[in-house]
Amino acid sequence: MESKTIIIATIGPASNNRETLSELVGVHMNMARLNFSWGTHQEHLEQIKTIREVASEHGIVIPIIQDLSGPRVEDGGGHHFSGDMKVITEKDRNDLYFGIENKIEYVALSFVGNKDDMIELKKLIKDKGGNQKVIAKIERKVAVENLISIIEESDGIMIARGDLGNEFPLEEIPFIQHRIIMESKKKGRMVIVSTQMLLSMTSSPHPTRAEVSDVAYAILDGAVAVMLSEESAIGKYPVEAVSIMEKIARVAESNRNNIKIG
Repeated sequence: MESKTIIIATIGPASNNRETLSELVGVHMNMARLNFSWGTHQEHLEQIKTIREVASEHGIVIPIIQDLSGPRVEDGGGHHFSGDMKVITEKDRNDLYFGIENKIEYVALSFVGNKDDMIELKKLIKDKGGNQKVIAKIERKVAVENLISIIEESDGIMIARGDLGNEFPLEEIPFIQHRIIMESKKKGRMVIVSTQMLLSMTSSPHPTRAEVSDVAYAILDGAVAVMLSEESAIGKYPVEAVSIMEKIARVAESNRNNIKIG
């Protein structure tokens, strides 16, 4: 029996081929994320086409999340928020219009600061005749401060723990995650936990025990979805990572009635 937890896999060089995508769907990838910080529109168009063809072959629909890059500055392989730019950049607008044209199902907005950012995104979508659902990525301290109003203007929330770790002491992140999950559940919003969930599987066929616990407790806490980033985009074991995440989800769900959290 498949889990009810939504498993999101980021599609990149390691998974961007028909055979691997078919295997990912077979082991219960429910949604695909395309990171628009990288790649051209033509490359993303090919990804969209292949994802949809593979999903059709399996007789299902795989919704696609377009993750807009936002005003990020690259620094030695990582990135940080550039506060002197608008949250929705000119590149984001161009990427968004491409996503709307190609009927992407979800748009994730990076570096959200307040509800006005989400209102602006929804207006841009509406003005272009789109009906995409919007996901607010919680990555900044100001977003945590404005959490309730952001949730109210969003269809879903993504807890982007990597960038949150740049704004808060790392030991605070589990409790911020818990609060975001609880508040999102109150409003009936989809909440996604992301970043480094099975990071060791980028280079290893097996997760660490700590990673298994991390995924399990996110699901026990009430996360609707869990997401793979590097693991499925550039890792050596994308199919194994989704398969193990599905196994963890099934066991976590079976134990929900026995463990009370929150």
